[in-house]
Amino acid sequence: MLYKILNCIGSVIAIGFGAWHFFVPKLWKWYSYIDSKATELVVAVRATNIFFSLSLVLIGIMNIVLVSSRHSSKHTVITIFLINIILWLTRVVLQIVAPQGSINLYLQYGMLTAFVLVLILYVTALALYSNS
Repeated sequence: MLYKILNCIGSVIAIGFGAWHFFVPKLWKWYSYIDSKATELVVAVRATNIFFSLSLVLIGIMNIVLVSSRHSSKHTVITIFLINIILWLTRVVLQIVAPQGSINLYLQYGMLTAFVLVLILYVTALALYSNS
């Protein structure tokens, strides 16, 4: 049962990141860094961000639905946890190797802390689920 709670917390955080990311380009004035003549680049960045944001939201919802369902197989739940662990481990590594938010140390390390927290939630949920 605790693994479901940990999954829900991690998934809600992922959904929050996804929802927040819909507004990031405007908040951080992304397009001011792109030459105004590069309209295709602006469209590409916008499309990539929307796809990324929506993916985080939908993956978070899928995690909650599938892990909480009585009808999901053990294989499905383990796969969900492993996919999330790989995704969030990649995000942690990227934040260490090439940090985002480096203009503000609180933002940079706050993001790293949040990414590590989500990773720990999914790793712990997998460990608890595997031992149940």
